[in-house]
Amino acid sequence: MEMVTSGVSTLVKRKNVCYLTPHIIIISLSNAGNTDRLVKMDRCLELLNKITCPLDFAVADGGRHLHLIKDLEKTMLHLADRLNMEMQPLAFPPAVKPDEPSGTELLRDFSHIFTSFDQCTLEDKEKKVKQALLLLRKIRDAIVKKLPGAPNASSDHGELPKSGSLPAAAPFTAAGWAEKLALPVSSLKGVGPRTAQQLARKGLTTIEDLIYFLPRCYEDRRFTVGIAQARVGRRETVVGMVASAEVKRYGKRPVFEVTIEDGDDLLKAKWFRGNPSYLKGIFTRGNQVILTGNVGQFQLQKEMLHPDFEMLDQGSDNLLHFKRIVPIYSETEGLYQKNLRRIMQHVVDDYRGCVLSPIPEDICRKQQLIDIHDALQQVHFPGSDQNPEDYNAGKTAAHRRLIFDEFFFFQLGLALQKTGQGQEEGIAFKTGGRGLRRFYEILPFPLTTAQRRVIGEIEQDMARPGAMNRLLQGDVGCGKTVVAMAAMVTACDNGCQAVLMAPTEILAEQHYANIREWAKALPFEVALLTGKNSAAEKRDIYRRIREGEAAIIVGTHALIQEEVVFHRLGLAVIDEQHRFGVVQRAALRAKGGHPDILVMTATPIPRTLAMTVYGDLDVSVIDEMPPGHKPVHTRVFFERQRRKVYELIAREISKGCQVFIVYPLVEGSEYLDVKDATTMAEHLQKDVFPQCRVGLLHGKMKKTEKEGAMAAFRAQKLDILVATTVIEVGIDIPAASLMVVEHAERFGLSQLHQLRGRVGRGAIPSSCILLTQSKAAAEAGKRLRVMEKTTDGFLIAEEDLALRGPGEFMGTRQSGLPDFRIANLIRDGKILQQARNSATELAGGDPRLESPAHRLLKEELIRRWTGRLGFAQIS
Repeated sequence: MEMVTSGVSTLVKRKNVCYLTPHIIIISLSNAGNTDRLVKMDRCLELLNKITCPLDFAVADGGRHLHLIKDLEKTMLHLADRLNMEMQPLAFPPAVKPDEPSGTELLRDFSHIFTSFDQCTLEDKEKKVKQALLLLRKIRDAIVKKLPGAPNASSDHGELPKSGSLPAAAPFTAAGWAEKLALPVSSLKGVGPRTAQQLARKGLTTIEDLIYFLPRCYEDRRFTVGIAQARVGRRETVVGMVASAEVKRYGKRPVFEVTIEDGDDLLKAKWFRGNPSYLKGIFTRGNQVILTGNVGQFQLQKEMLHPDFEMLDQGSDNLLHFKRIVPIYSETEGLYQKNLRRIMQHVVDDYRGCVLSPIPEDICRKQQLIDIHDALQQVHFPGSDQNPEDYNAGKTAAHRRLIFDEFFFFQLGLALQKTGQGQEEGIAFKTGGRGLRRFYEILPFPLTTAQRRVIGEIEQDMARPGAMNRLLQGDVGCGKTVVAMAAMVTACDNGCQAVLMAPTEILAEQHYANIREWAKALPFEVALLTGKNSAAEKRDIYRRIREGEAAIIVGTHALIQEEVVFHRLGLAVIDEQHRFGVVQRAALRAKGGHPDILVMTATPIPRTLAMTVYGDLDVSVIDEMPPGHKPVHTRVFFERQRRKVYELIAREISKGCQVFIVYPLVEGSEYLDVKDATTMAEHLQKDVFPQCRVGLLHGKMKKTEKEGAMAAFRAQKLDILVATTVIEVGIDIPAASLMVVEHAERFGLSQLHQLRGRVGRGAIPSSCILLTQSKAAAEAGKRLRVMEKTTDGFLIAEEDLALRGPGEFMGTRQSGLPDFRIANLIRDGKILQQARNSATELAGGDPRLESPAHRLLKEELIRRWTGRLGFAQIS
């Protein structure tokens, strides 16, 4: 292995494939033999970028910065000499076309422009700089043509294909503009240390952060109304003359009060906060002012409290806050709308041209995407002819371009990653072996059509030489474990080991019991490794794993301990993978060379989330339940119906069945009026069901206590198990026929679906009761009715995602969600699919982004993945 450092990034080269480290995106150099040449070219392009940035800045906005740049002649001639030295080893031949100069000749012309440059007038300097920029573009094209695989100089490819997403004077590498975008907010005019600190509280520390800090809503202030026509209770914009301005007192409270008139009526504007001396200096009697605010009424007089205002004799021809569709940004204490808009106007005017989004022109055209810089201008400061309702809904062409841009670079990274994984050395398993055939023979039930389809998808992956990375989704009770077992048996048929890692000891033990029962008829030894094993047992299991005696190993986090060394790991199955952090999943994979990975979840993931959180994985879905599976009947009850709920519990117990009762809290809280498991277990045993056997299970109990409670319930020594959500996953009690969830309004729908899945595991008809408080009936009742209407986990997940949002849906511990600044996974699912299709198609045609036309795209992709698109999913 060797390190290759270029002007773009640092890459690790292994077997002709270069990996960006430490991130997971894989982008390969075209050929290991071209590395030195590519490094030289990168140095040339770096120098070109250093030359270009100050020149671009000098002529931006009509050349208003040109006079600020000192010693431009000396600097440009020095950099041109350095560039000439770097270009010499590349051996630029004379151009084939007589009228087309070579790269070296172009550089000489460039140097000539800056000879005696300092003595020129500002007007001549601006012309020369523009000529120099044209020459630099041609020099860049001459260098890029010499990249391996690029068109040769004799072709008609004089320039790279232009994209509507590039600035007029495009930078030569993404790094140049990135440096400008990375400038701190304190570099902006008018942003001092205090304002910078206020912006930092909102996570805004760089120019780029501000550019993508979009308005939270927009106000239509294009039209004013007369004061007489201003309606109480509405937000209005009025114009009037200052009739008086003074500090008044309402009780002990000083209030700055301004009266404005427009010839027909009067309106008072009041400020309870702020500096009265400052305000009095602004509101001079006789001046015209424009106000926007909520119209109220006090003592029959119309008023506005803390309205936005602008004095019309102060730059009324270029109003930022009125007579337009006005952006409203999310505020923080001490930083208000006027200041924010002024800052944002400066950022958008001076820096939007630095944003690089080199999405190929054919994609832009096909997707009807507007220019990225126009999009940024419009999304911050819409034109007066736009529809403010479209802006507030995020449905404009400007919003769509920025959303597509964000999704596209993320999906392109995932597509390239999948391509790179396909190049990794893996194990080409032979499928359909003797062990697998025997496994199908011993199953007491036929596989469903969905199970057979998914097993076929997994076998296709396992038969390929590249490592499998597949997500298996399926609702509770659909038979995922049988599918996983088929994959593990295939690995064992090929002389490899298979491992299944579960998040809890209870779930691991259940998997072990099922797999060991199946394995009795197979020639494979099964081992269970959890934290509960004694030291002597662990040493023996470590030995059996190391020497290959144990073919299938089931366990918990104990599987990733340093002492565990596999003989030949071929397949790793991770169950309920969302319960594991990144480090644990990566550590398990590192135990083998390049084992196939199958991750399973019984928590249905909506399609938009699956394309982001698991976008680098192939997805299989078991969308069919086994024959004879009875859906769990679900009903919502309110607090006033508690007696009826207790009657239903007693009825189930009288049939010899068992009951779960779940509470959101382990113990009571003085801050919440919520029942808890500990108190209610005692109350239910003593006061409600004294004739029944009631047990308690929660996460704060000692391991031995939890195991004892679970073992007693499984052995039917308990009638009722009072628990918290510790039983959400991995509890399989065939005799349990009723699930009661107290304070159901406090749970997400997907979590309720998982809890409901703890019953109906056997042949007994089962039910789920969602008990909610009466005071929450109006809100919670409507949401919980979804659980009554369907048992389809995917429909419930979609509804839950819409209600709670992606972050809360996935959970805070390990969501794996990328940091999208603009895109909304719920609102923008259609755009996500379009971006995914475009990115997949591009990656399929140029899987390593080797085309010269994709050089800027590759650079910007690397920058985004190593920056804002840091991706938590490691598979």
